[in-house]
Amino acid sequence: MEKARNRSKINSQWVMNNAIYLVLVVLLIGIIIISPDFLSIENFRNILTQASTRVIIALGCGGILIAQGTDLSAGRTVGLAAVVSASLLQAPGYASRMYPDLPALPLAVPIIIAMLVCACVGLANGFVVAILKVPPFIATLGMMIIVYGLNSLYYDRPPLGAQPIGGFDERFKNFALGNFGSGDYRLPYLICYAVIVTVIIWILWNKTRFGKNMYALGGNPEAATVSGVNVVKYLFLIYILAGALYGFAGSLEAGRVSSATNNTGNMYELDAIAACVVGGVSTWGGIGTVPGIITGVLIFTVINYGLAFISVSAYYQYIVKGVIIIGAVALDIRKYIKRS
Repeated sequence: MEKARNRSKINSQWVMNNAIYLVLVVLLIGIIIISPDFLSIENFRNILTQASTRVIIALGCGGILIAQGTDLSAGRTVGLAAVVSASLLQAPGYASRMYPDLPALPLAVPIIIAMLVCACVGLANGFVVAILKVPPFIATLGMMIIVYGLNSLYYDRPPLGAQPIGGFDERFKNFALGNFGSGDYRLPYLICYAVIVTVIIWILWNKTRFGKNMYALGGNPEAATVSGVNVVKYLFLIYILAGALYGFAGSLEAGRVSSATNNTGNMYELDAIAACVVGGVSTWGGIGTVPGIITGVLIFTVINYGLAFISVSAYYQYIVKGVIIIGAVALDIRKYIKRS
């Protein structure tokens, strides 16, 4: 009887820990039953390509969440990077260039500029959170509005006014949309960039003092302070790193969709935070892994792509995503309460 009770307890614990994944597996099976064509190399490649920029954004948000913070400005910062990089990467012969007399710049320069601009946004967030002691939710909510205003002012400049920024240099098009190989064996560059960033972040989180202190700060800020961790310094570094990641992702996103507007990146922060939570990043801080975040992003991308593939209304997609987010947070809170 005791063995059966223990086995039942273990099984219920396993179900609770993996409930979100089980629900999503059921949804995926349903999609495949409705449309078996969903299982194809092309769809798999499209899912990974769409997930690539979202992975980079989620890794930025993930570090902040682990440090007991949040970042509602992520999506607007991505949009700022998209507009800045796009405005500097238009083809010299394009009629509606934002900077008609600007010579063709080395490809890396506009991307680095966008990353630096977004790192400054992260620096501002870090200052408000670490120095002014404003709660991260409020600090980044205010920054979200500020960044959108600044981006809109830059985007809506005369004489061209508010029109999508396109006509990119061929080098940038190839950088964002190019592939290794051909046919069914194509590997988009975007996937490679996401893999490189993922490896760098994994090393940073798991093999450096930065990562150790980030987890310590998220697990128990008071204990981290007593242990000699410079909390202010690491909060600044975490937010700056996140900003730089948003800058790179925003540049890639502009190239992926072949244009940029001041609304690029809108609501991306919610997708990123949701992916982190579903991927096991605790809303209480101190817990989260790079593989978990990648899994969360892939889950949401598969669901979005799969539901769109079988022509489910976007309105229902919002409902499904909302239920998944609430369920993931509810389970996380239950696990935290049990640990306490």
